[in-house]
Amino acid sequence: MPYTTNDIRAIESKWQKFWDKHHTFRVHTDSAKPKYYVLEMFPYPSGKIHMGHVRNYTIADVIARYKMMQGFNVLHPIGYDAFGQPAENAAIKNKTNPADWTYKCIAQMHDELKKMGFSYDWDRELSTCDAEYYKWNQWIFLKMFERGLAYKKASSVNWCPDCATTLANEEVINGGCWRCKSVVVQKDLEQWYLKITQYAPALLDDLQKLDQWPSRVRLMQENWIGKSYGVEILFKVTDSQEMIKVFTTRPDTIFGATYVVLAPEHPLVKKLTAGTPQEKDVLAFVEKTANKSKSLRMSGDQRKEGVFIGRHAVNPVNNVTIPIYIGDYVLMEYGTGAIMAVPTHDQRDFEFAKEHKLALRIVIQDPKNPDITAEAMAQAYVDEGALVNSGEFNGIGNEEAKKKIAEWMKSKHYGSITVHWRLRDWLISRQRYWGTPIPIIYCEHCGTVPVPYQQLPVELPKDVEITGEGGSPLARSRGFVECTCPKCNKPARRETDTMATFFDSSWYFLRFCSARNNEEIFGQKDAAYWMPVDQYIGGIEHAILHLLYSRFFTKFFKDLGLITMDEPFVRLLTQGMVLKEGEVMSKSRGNTVDPDEVLSKFGADTLRLFILFAAPPEDQLEWQSSGLEGSWRFLNRVYQMVEKRYKQTEGEPGADLERERNKAIKSVTQSFEEGYKFNTAISHMMVLANAIDKAKTNVDAAIETLVLLLAPFAPHVAEEMWQMMGKKDATIAHAAWPVFDEAALKTSTITMAVQVNGKVRGQIQVAPDTAQDELRKLALADPGVAKYAQDATIKKFIVVPNKLISIVV
Repeated sequence: MPYTTNDIRAIESKWQKFWDKHHTFRVHTDSAKPKYYVLEMFPYPSGKIHMGHVRNYTIADVIARYKMMQGFNVLHPIGYDAFGQPAENAAIKNKTNPADWTYKCIAQMHDELKKMGFSYDWDRELSTCDAEYYKWNQWIFLKMFERGLAYKKASSVNWCPDCATTLANEEVINGGCWRCKSVVVQKDLEQWYLKITQYAPALLDDLQKLDQWPSRVRLMQENWIGKSYGVEILFKVTDSQEMIKVFTTRPDTIFGATYVVLAPEHPLVKKLTAGTPQEKDVLAFVEKTANKSKSLRMSGDQRKEGVFIGRHAVNPVNNVTIPIYIGDYVLMEYGTGAIMAVPTHDQRDFEFAKEHKLALRIVIQDPKNPDITAEAMAQAYVDEGALVNSGEFNGIGNEEAKKKIAEWMKSKHYGSITVHWRLRDWLISRQRYWGTPIPIIYCEHCGTVPVPYQQLPVELPKDVEITGEGGSPLARSRGFVECTCPKCNKPARRETDTMATFFDSSWYFLRFCSARNNEEIFGQKDAAYWMPVDQYIGGIEHAILHLLYSRFFTKFFKDLGLITMDEPFVRLLTQGMVLKEGEVMSKSRGNTVDPDEVLSKFGADTLRLFILFAAPPEDQLEWQSSGLEGSWRFLNRVYQMVEKRYKQTEGEPGADLERERNKAIKSVTQSFEEGYKFNTAISHMMVLANAIDKAKTNVDAAIETLVLLLAPFAPHVAEEMWQMMGKKDATIAHAAWPVFDEAALKTSTITMAVQVNGKVRGQIQVAPDTAQDELRKLALADPGVAKYAQDATIKKFIVVPNKLISIVV
């Protein structure tokens, strides 16, 4: 490889132009060819790419190029997840329009991705902020609305006062907005939801089909969906006809319930406290809790707060009267918004009961400390044991008791056996400008009216002032809000909320199948050919929501009859973070490395090779500048082999070199097929390079093989070397991946070490699989071995086939 920066720039520019001119990576639906769909999670267009991008996209690119060389019709597209709050914030800060800012960033990112030599089909490039794309977001919404899957309801939401928008629980970090860090409060709003809960059983059951996903990702999804078997128990409020419905997965502890806790938002709270001495304190606590984010309330390390509401309920199984509290750690969205508290067997309830001096009753005996009293407990006992203080169920193991008590309560009409799901419907409303407008019209005469399909897209107006204050900017645009009802032709108004950006990314992989199709959301024949995605690559931070929503949309499209598959992604790879000095690279830490600086000095191929060699894809990668130097030297070394030794010798290659050549093909191929061990693949290429250096005979075949193996990793210099070798008729990107010859891997002789009493005393050269009798003769004839064994009694003669002989004397 050339030594100068100018030379490497010239080579990379040359081949990037070649690929563009010849549309090297453009693909078409072709049922005659096997397909392979490689996709990395598309980026938010922040402008400059960072090392996290470089690693993610390099991993995908080397897989895509390998599959091309194997003869697959490879779809490898790119696009931009372009809507969202950051663009609005940037527009406010820079006094510009979000669209202008976003498209400027997209253009910059497009150019930077091109510099890396990624094998994208650029004809399919898309941006979710294009009306041609978000038109289909609106189409999906209308289809869901028709089927009752999109609906509007009033609910308490996380609200960021500074961003003036709602936030999902996951977007609230330590009580603050994940973007601007300001304190998040609770606010009641009419919001649009998608009924993802209707698909909960399928989303859970089909996780079993995802056997090529990381197990921890499947477990995270399983926990998020959260199917729980349990009992809904009715606690009657004393001096009232009201009943409190509680869901529990622990019916075995019902005899130990000593109080009930309602969510502050529970509809019974105000009803039960109206006109009571506690009403003022209860309402004050409700208001205080409303200013806490739900994620903070759920946090395990926060002190749990609550107040007595002045009312009592009856535990149905023992008729004990117990107090009713409201507590900040109970949420209306989970279960029934009410819990039975068993402080002796739940640590959270234990701490709350101790603080409020509430009764404790042991109902599961600790076998290691059977005589302990409730008052002496320092913490809740949460392990298994036999029931006590539980009537006719005393002495039964608590696991067995769960089923028996559930059936008993059902027979007594104290409760019902049921299934609960942790998953809640998906809130998609956002009070911001830079998102897909929700295609709904409100008419005083006709009510809520969907925008007709032929009127899509409902486009974002361009005359909106973005200030970051006062709710949705769309509400201030008369030209947008004021419209005509499509049913009665009378004046009406548009919905001013926009969709959460997760909506955009929940189906983009399908749009890539026919990105320029203006007549339908995607071509069904194209989707049938390309889908599902064979290899999906992205960060573990998207393990729950993005992947769950994508699976939900896929199942919805199947129900519409547009596709036949159940799952969108066959295989999932979650790449590790890029670290520097032990910490994740970030601007705030000041430890970032600018890819442009690396490209200007070393070029894209050196950076790609370093990224792939430094660590396995799933592991964290520690940035080391010395690693760049090593990758640079290796590429230079191979380049010089082509320049100085290719076509310089005649005759047949030696058997040793031919064996190393075939061994490298086999090893590199296995590195792809058995878990993407790219660092191992590069090591095998280095071993082959060493063998070429040592060889005195014809090295042409070995050099050619080395260049082919290197092509997915360092495509620019591989193209240049391919051309230098006289392969001017085609690009190496479409050259055939080399195939190894198993027979060539066999060696005529092998070296076996010979030990005497555990110490190596000699070596013998033998044919593979030599018989043990012959091995004994040869080993004992070796002078080094004979010195220690010839006059001794041989107790054992142990052979590790083709590797080692161990003699015990």
